[in-house]
Amino acid sequence: MSGPHDVNFSRPFTALVLAASRGPSDPVAEAEGRSHKCLVEVAGRPMLLRVLDALRASASIGAVAVSIEDAAVLESLPEVEPELSEGRLKVLRSAGSPSRSVLDAAGALESPFPLLITTADNPLLRPEVVEHFCTAARASGAEVVAAVAAEEVIRGAAPDTRRTFLRFRDGRYSGCNLFALAGPASLEAVRVWDQAGRHRKRPWRLVATFGPLSLLLFALGRLTLDQAVARAAAVMKTSAAAVRLPFGTAAIDVDKPSDLALVRRILAAREAQSST
Repeated sequence: MSGPHDVNFSRPFTALVLAASRGPSDPVAEAEGRSHKCLVEVAGRPMLLRVLDALRASASIGAVAVSIEDAAVLESLPEVEPELSEGRLKVLRSAGSPSRSVLDAAGALESPFPLLITTADNPLLRPEVVEHFCTAARASGAEVVAAVAAEEVIRGAAPDTRRTFLRFRDGRYSGCNLFALAGPASLEAVRVWDQAGRHRKRPWRLVATFGPLSLLLFALGRLTLDQAVARAAAVMKTSAAAVRLPFGTAAIDVDKPSDLALVRRILAAREAQSST
């Protein structure tokens, strides 16, 4: 397993935003009459631009790149045209899955590491969330870092949200669509995850990847979050950590129309509060 000497979080993070379309069957894009979910407006601004706003306002972020299957989608947004023409915003062609898009981006970017990864359907992202996560990722000493939020934190911020929670011995958590990769060694974790994703409909292949004991203990809720991360890291031959965010809305992305309605309510409430 790689050790802390391989970790390099000293430089500013390069941010990669995954923005590819899920195709014509995407329920949010279809409901809003858009080709890409990332173009759907929330509080008068496309989701993708809200994510870019948060990244630009974060002191820990240097270069920013967007992974999408067609650069013309970005070119249709007048707000980003200057950044595109001046090369301040990189556009990368997405691959067939998020993990493969990350692998391709790591090979295409001039100085990809440390790499912060998020998604374009994460419009509640705020600079303080990015800064908190980047600071915690640096402090973790791990090569691969993922952001999560506890169920009680999420319910406290949005009681009516419907999230997918993973159950561990120390509580239930939901992912927050924020990941950090320290250097080239961390890409092995992305490759393992890509293989696991390809076998999601064949459970025995997942067992072969992570081991029957690990999956059994997870299914029974016998592992704490950190224990589960440590077991996964051993399989991925890297070091890993989970950062527990204190921001409940960080776990709310937009996968379905009900998520979109919730996000619009939250942003409307924020804007009303800021105007008083």
